[in-house]
Amino acid sequence: MNLILKVWRQRNSQEKGRFETYEVKDISSEMSFLELFDVLNERLINEGKDPIAFDHDCREGICGTCSMYINGRPHGPWHATTTCQLHMRAFKNGDTIVVEPWRAKAFPVIKDLVVDRTSFDRIIQAGGYISVNTGNAVDGNSIPIEKDKADTSFAAAACIGCGACVAACKNSSAMLFVSAKVTHLALLPQGGPERKTRVLDMVAQMDREGFGSCTFTKACEAVCPKEISVTNISRLNKEYLVSGLLSEK
Repeated sequence: MNLILKVWRQRNSQEKGRFETYEVKDISSEMSFLELFDVLNERLINEGKDPIAFDHDCREGICGTCSMYINGRPHGPWHATTTCQLHMRAFKNGDTIVVEPWRAKAFPVIKDLVVDRTSFDRIIQAGGYISVNTGNAVDGNSIPIEKDKADTSFAAAACIGCGACVAACKNSSAMLFVSAKVTHLALLPQGGPERKTRVLDMVAQMDREGFGSCTFTKACEAVCPKEISVTNISRLNKEYLVSGLLSEK
């Protein structure tokens, strides 16, 4: 396959960015999208040019670092797929592919396609934890939990914190991410001790980070690579209301 890439290049968050066009030839349809960038970067390095910076880690669809806006959609055209799982057979020979970083105030560009997503880490630090003895492993079946709650909690815990929900939202809201973290702890007995303060602290931190408000357009759910449901946002709102009434702050 021969393709044309229009890639966003930006030296840092202070400098003005721009699109640069690259032609890539003889690309296998079985390559992943990140392998395409590996090939292009190898060529750029051999030419003495600055390679394109992009985030990656596991390349197995579970780390959430491969954040790219591809042809106007987070992670590209395939549904429920991360960028590292997107293969070049999703495109046609001669296609022009536009690649950008996440666009959100809370995700400032570090370089090229790399953005700073540590705002998510600070939201987790604010309340996404439990009080538990970590000195020894506890048997998985030691605490009886209703299956429907366990299944819902597991589905919410599948969130990999990639930020696609923020990138797709017109308001750059992080509500799907935060609601997934709140849900998977709120439904389990282990999350009980912090339940009254968790959602208040996490939402407050989300606001401090500069994320927008949720207007429930469901764009976040549509692009989530792990298919996190927007019903979690409804559960977060419920938890927030109850916690607000019970809080002594």
